[in-house]
Amino acid sequence: MKNESNNDRIVRAIIGVILIVIGYLTSGSLSILSYIVGIITLFTSITGFCLLYKLIGISTKK
Repeated sequence: MKNESNNDRIVRAIIGVILIVIGYLTSGSLSILSYIVGIITLFTSITGFCLLYKLIGISTKK
């Protein structure tokens, strides 16, 4: 059950890659946080499903 539009998924993929690069270029807790959020963002863009959207009850998919 997908709840993200294609545009939403593209934006999330770009943001996920940027966050992973930031995680690579930094160190410490910022690096770890960037990796975690980047991986979650990439995962949701690949699957097309966002748990937070589900909990709030919204969908960007038409």
